[in-house]
Formats: sequence, C-alpha cells, structure tokens
Amino acid sequence: MVGPAHYITLSAVLFTIGVIGVLTRKNAIIVFMAIEIMLNAANLALVTFAMTIGDVAGLIMVLLVMAVAAAEAAVGLAIIVAMFRHRETVNIEAFNVLRG
Repeated sequence: MVGPAHYITLSAVLFTIGVIGVLTRKNAIIVFMAIEIMLNAANLALVTFAMTIGDVAGLIMVLLVMAVAAAEAAVGLAIIVAMFRHRETVNIEAFNVLRG
C-alpha cells in the first residue's frame, strides 16, 4: 500500500531534480521548468501533510500556491520572451541587462 512516506519521498526526489536543474542548466526555459518542478514538489508535500492530518487549511494553502505559481509562470514567460527579443538567445549568461 502506498502511504504518506512514499509521497514525501517522491516530493523530495522531484525537489532535488528541480534544484539540480536550476543549478546546472544555462537555458532560461529549462531553469524555469525546474522551478516549476520544485513548486509542484512542494505542493505534493503540502497535500500529503494535509491529507494525513485531515485538515482543510493545507488544501487551501495548496490552491494559493498554485495561484501564485500560475502568476509566476505568466510573468516569468513574459520576461523570457522579452529577453529573447532583446538578446535573441535564452542563455542565462547573456541576460546581464539588469546589472548596474
């Protein structure tokens, strides 16, 4: 039977994959997808804890995190598209426009 420990282990594995993706990749879109994997891993852990405790507040927090992730996805993709139009690349090392 699949218990909460399995879901938490899956969440930890997904979060680790996301962190490795953020730290090792230079493509902005792949880094963005790795951040989304990390947010989904956190949501999985929140749902697991909420269902284990039997509290609805955890599920409401998951909905709020999903709303923030959707807004982050829209803003993040807009920034990536704007930087691509300006530099014609999605390489993170080429995005030094904001440096002072």
